[in-house]
Amino acid sequence: MALRVGLVGMRGIGNTHAQAHTQDPLSNLVAVCDVVEERADAAAEKYGVPAYYSLTDMLRNEDLDIVDVTTGGYENGSWHFDPAMEAMEAGKHVLVEKPISNDVGEARQMVAKAAEKDLYLGCNLNHYFTPPADKAKEYMAKGQIGELVYCLHKMGFPGGETTYNHDKSPRSHGFPYFHVKAFLSHPFSIMRYFCGDVTHVQAFFDKPSFRKASGDAMLSINSIHMRFQNGAMGYLLSQRGDATFGLGGWWSVEVAGTRGTFCIENCIEKVTFWPSPGTEDAAQPENLVLGASPAPVVTESGIKDFGQTFPLRIHAFLEDVTNGVAKDKLRASGRDALASLEYTWAAMQSYEQGGILVRPHPLPTTHGDPRELA
Repeated sequence: MALRVGLVGMRGIGNTHAQAHTQDPLSNLVAVCDVVEERADAAAEKYGVPAYYSLTDMLRNEDLDIVDVTTGGYENGSWHFDPAMEAMEAGKHVLVEKPISNDVGEARQMVAKAAEKDLYLGCNLNHYFTPPADKAKEYMAKGQIGELVYCLHKMGFPGGETTYNHDKSPRSHGFPYFHVKAFLSHPFSIMRYFCGDVTHVQAFFDKPSFRKASGDAMLSINSIHMRFQNGAMGYLLSQRGDATFGLGGWWSVEVAGTRGTFCIENCIEKVTFWPSPGTEDAAQPENLVLGASPAPVVTESGIKDFGQTFPLRIHAFLEDVTNGVAKDKLRASGRDALASLEYTWAAMQSYEQGGILVRPHPLPTTHGDPRELA
């Protein structure tokens, strides 16, 4: 039976989620909610469901399984905490947009509330719900990457000084960490997805002269070095339309190990694999000239539309809830989103103290499901 879903926040991202729910056999979108009545009414007419102007009213009048929170707010996350907490207090599972919050203290409370109520709390960390990410995980599972050595991630919008436009919208204007909080959830979550927990962070932030001349507070260029618990090294470079990345496009992640390396480009488009010399199906070292790499294997997804990541991720949440997976096995969980925010806070602390090495705040302990550990 399809899960009954109520959506909170009906701007652009809310409608993206709504479209995914209406097309997914595991979902039954039954209500929409927005404090701006015109938006709620327009969405209700579009999707053929009742409109609500407060979450309290929607929870009182609708029998919901899931509340999907797609509100925004300052730094794209200040309106996530209240509706998510109200929904969980009412006993509803929650899917929330990223970042889980623009405040790490609130995010910790959200994860604690889900654990207290024994509910699913998921976050729309949609960048690794893709065929290239699945293929990369397959390489890892088959031992074709080996012991992890490094992870390099670049993510940022193409741009430069001629395309710059000072964004003075209330959600971002005057917030130096807008890009850091609103954007870095994705790259941090990708790096952790492939390489595990991060134990050390060092960061340097800045902005180009054209932002400084415009009085733009945003720290739009982020250079972050990290160490993973397994000993691998990581580097994240992010920017917000200050330059145009070369190889790999607007989004690329390269993960290398002792047996091979993969690189995903533009999130959903393709993954390339380079086997290390001497491994299976790779050229033997004696047949390679100095510095040459074995021939790569390129797997194209056939998908160019980044928007396809939304229905893929939303379906995974619906699937996990439907199947009743153990809470600590939920894909892109609230705890996973909290990890990204803890790393973000560590990076901000490092920057504010001149690039010192910072250890992120520990994540809440996972206790496991006795049915699985029996």
